[in-house]
Amino acid sequence: MTDILFQDIKFLPGVGPNRKKMLSTELGIETFGDLLEYYPYKHIDRSKVYTIHELTGDMPFVQVVGHILSFETFPMSARKERVVAHFTDGTGVMDLVWFNGGRFAKEHYKIGAEYLVFGRPSVYNNRIQVQHPDLDDASKVDTTAMGMQPYYNTTEKMKNSGLNSRAVERLVKTLLEKLKVPLPETIPDFIRQPLHLMGRDEALHAIHYPQNTKELERARVRLKFEELFFVQLNILRYASDQRRKYRGYVFSHVGDIFNTFYYNHLPFQLTEAQKRVIREIRRDTCTGRQMNRLLQGDVGSGKTLVALMSMLIAIDNGYQACIMAPTEILAEQHLQTIMELLGDMPVRVALLTGIVKGKRRQEVLEGLLDGTVHILVGTHAVIEDTVQFAHLGLVVVDEQHRFGVAQRAKLWGKSANPPHVLVMTATPIPRTLAMTLYGDLDVSIIDELPPGRKPVVTQHFFDTRVPSLYDGLRKQINLGRQVYIVFPLIEESEKSDLKNLEQGFEVLRQAFPEFRLSKVHGKMKPSDKEEEMQKFVKGETQILVATTVIEVGVNVPNASVMVILDAQRFGLSQLHQLRGRVGRGADQSYCLLVTPYKLSEDTRKRIDIMCETNDGFRIAEADLKLRGPGDLEGTQQSGMAFDLRIADIARDGQLVQMARDEARKVVEEDPECKSQKYLMLWNRLRQLRRTNINWGAIS
Repeated sequence: MTDILFQDIKFLPGVGPNRKKMLSTELGIETFGDLLEYYPYKHIDRSKVYTIHELTGDMPFVQVVGHILSFETFPMSARKERVVAHFTDGTGVMDLVWFNGGRFAKEHYKIGAEYLVFGRPSVYNNRIQVQHPDLDDASKVDTTAMGMQPYYNTTEKMKNSGLNSRAVERLVKTLLEKLKVPLPETIPDFIRQPLHLMGRDEALHAIHYPQNTKELERARVRLKFEELFFVQLNILRYASDQRRKYRGYVFSHVGDIFNTFYYNHLPFQLTEAQKRVIREIRRDTCTGRQMNRLLQGDVGSGKTLVALMSMLIAIDNGYQACIMAPTEILAEQHLQTIMELLGDMPVRVALLTGIVKGKRRQEVLEGLLDGTVHILVGTHAVIEDTVQFAHLGLVVVDEQHRFGVAQRAKLWGKSANPPHVLVMTATPIPRTLAMTLYGDLDVSIIDELPPGRKPVVTQHFFDTRVPSLYDGLRKQINLGRQVYIVFPLIEESEKSDLKNLEQGFEVLRQAFPEFRLSKVHGKMKPSDKEEEMQKFVKGETQILVATTVIEVGVNVPNASVMVILDAQRFGLSQLHQLRGRVGRGADQSYCLLVTPYKLSEDTRKRIDIMCETNDGFRIAEADLKLRGPGDLEGTQQSGMAFDLRIADIARDGQLVQMARDEARKVVEEDPECKSQKYLMLWNRLRQLRRTNINWGAIS
């Protein structure tokens, strides 16, 4: 039976080579199994037949049995016409309307013949009408047996070639009739039954043709669980393999370097969250297993300090450490922060980016090779083949979603054993997404800000109120503060965005003649960008006009206002990241979101959430619900672009957890995938890995 699911879709009656090509290019359907797992997006109850007398314009979908009285044609343009069929069932008359395909309707449907009409009713000129209805010969339809009709997503191209939802439904029906024998189970009874999950064969039939909504919901739960379970099983199996295969360096003790820093150089008391994370890292690095840990925390929560203290433990144990950042600005900022924190301690820190060249670069490379460089701070330059370490023990990757899997993997080759890996992100990742995207990493969270930090006040301004907003900015600058003003720079409209920024910069210069302004965007030469940025950092300019290049980067405690223009064009996570640029000093800081008055419902929700909360995790959860996992910044490059057919990570959090719990039990009991008890699962996993799902590993 499994073999039939791998049959080429062109051999299904009603498909053939042309339709196969369309199904393949538009929906990725290549086999019988692919079609079976192309699930409907909704179902409509077709068992009830209404009379025309009962219909109102606000009903969803209805069906009526009657006959056509006459056709009328109304010209719309030289080539287009509107065709109206007057239709009755004896209780009243309604109109069936075609704006396209009217000629076909006139030729195909006969006056006086009885039809079952299906569609969405509306009212026009005090008469019920149904636009572009479905018509079936009433003598050939048993409405009592129709039940819930599935609806399938199709593309414009498919519709134009006759492959609409009804056509796909007919193909699915043909396939289900062809499957005479029950489909094989993929989840053993001892897992399925305690969770009250439907059998696979029953679920695959019910997802397309359920008897009722209760059966449909049970089928959905079963198929969602299965999808999530095999994703989790694969991740946990991979993580288990890595742990068994690779021994980690043992950081057996905390020595003088760490203690000197902790007692003499710590700028402020660690928060409880920071202490907890350092304990977790300490526990990982002294066990002899290779650490793979994800450290999440909002901008300004003190992740860099935790990373530095972890690197000092590595140095105490005779190892080197490395921190890799996505941009030169961020790498230089890390270098500056680390050197300021260490002060006069005997720890040599070096920078390696694209601009470190010649003799200076050679000195860094030699210091890494002979072990005299203890901490390397760098960008992608760190993973070049010429960069070799004496004894690399710990790698910290900052804003890790900006690095591909292959780039991170190259760091592993810099050492005899894979170094311990600490991955940091200031983009809070919802728990359900972290379990799926970063499921092979242990997760640490810094969920408190250092003492003395005041939450940023976020306010929404319509662009009609810009003059009063400017007055507020003047007051802040006259108090000695500095201001960011951010313009969107979206790749699709880069030219017009840059033009807007240039024009906007001139408008702002005229609006604030008494102040000095800097301008920064990604298209500038790095040296020019750096010069402008430094002017702002040193307080020589009061206003920094920029694109999102400042999303990760400069740390200016004196900047207390972030103005985001056209805020409706940014995602929630991006708005939150930008807001994190202010609120770094002791003064009250503000984030002002400027939008036009007319906003979509989703945009309004985004703006409201930003004004309600500073909690990065609440914002990330909301972002996931509004945008979906594939759209979240960075997830596409994470190394695991999975394409879930039915489960929804944003809305199926409980099922994600349930799937993970069950998968963990299996991996713990059978880490080498050899037990007869779990053979069904390992076979299914191998089958899935041969399909087009990208099961790429993370760290």
